Amino acid sequence: MISFIKQCVFLLMLLSVSVGIAGKFGFSPEFLQEIAAQFGYRAQDRVVAWQELIEKNQAGDDYQKIFAVNRFFNKVRFISDKKHWARNDYWATPVEFLSTNGGDCEDFSIAKYFTLRELGVPDEKLRITYVKALRLNQAHMVLAYYPTSQSDPLILDNLIKKIRRASTRNDLLPVYSFNGKDLWVAKERGQGRKLAGGSQRIDLWRDLNVRMKKERNLGLSYTIESMIK
Repeated sequence: MISFIKQCVFLLMLLSVSVGIAGKFGFSPEFLQEIAAQFGYRAQDRVVAWQELIEKNQAGDDYQKIFAVNRFFNKVRFISDKKHWARNDYWATPVEFLSTNGGDCEDFSIAKYFTLRELGVPDEKLRITYVKALRLNQAHMVLAYYPTSQSDPLILDNLIKKIRRASTRNDLLPVYSFNGKDLWVAKERGQGRKLAGGSQRIDLWRDLNVRMKKERNLGLSYTIESMIK
C-alpha cells in the first residue's frame, strides 16, 4: 500500500494542465500516458471524460453544471480510506480520486467542488458540508450549492444520487461547512456562524491545498487560483 501511495504522489507531480488563450482546461498527452501506465486505460478514460465534462459545460448555467458534475462523479465507486489508502482519513485530490476509481464521501464532495470552481461557479455559492447521516449514525460529507446567500441550498450527495434541497434532507444534521476561504459552524439548518481563520483551520483541507499548491509551483496544476489559496 505504501508503494501505491508513492505512485499516486509521483502521478500528481506529473500532472500537466495546459491553459490556452481562452483558459481551456486540458491535460498533456504525457500526463494521460502516465495515468494509463500506472493505473490502466480505464483510469485514463475517466480523466479524459472529466476533461470533456469541463469543456462541454463551460457555457451552461449553474444548474446545468451542478447536475452534470453530480451525475459524473457519482459513478465512481465508494471505498473507505482505511481500505483504499491504509489511513483513517485522507482527502484525495480529484486526480487521485479518478485515477484510482474510488474514494469516500469527502473525496466525492471535494471533486465536485473543484470541478464546479473550474466551471466558473463562484466560491461563495459552494460549501463543502460536514454532516451527521442520521439513518446511518455516522459522519458524512456533502457539497451544498447556494443560489443566493439566503437560499435553501441544493445538496450534492453520493448517498442519494438525486439533488435535493437541504430542507428536505431530514436525514442529515449539519455540523460545519467551508469553502476556499471561510469556515462556518452550523446553527441547526440555518446559515451558521462564521469562524475567524477560515477554512485553513481544517488540517486535512490545508494538507490537500498544500499538495495542489506544490503541483502549481511546478507549473503542473489547475487553472483557478482560488482553489489553492
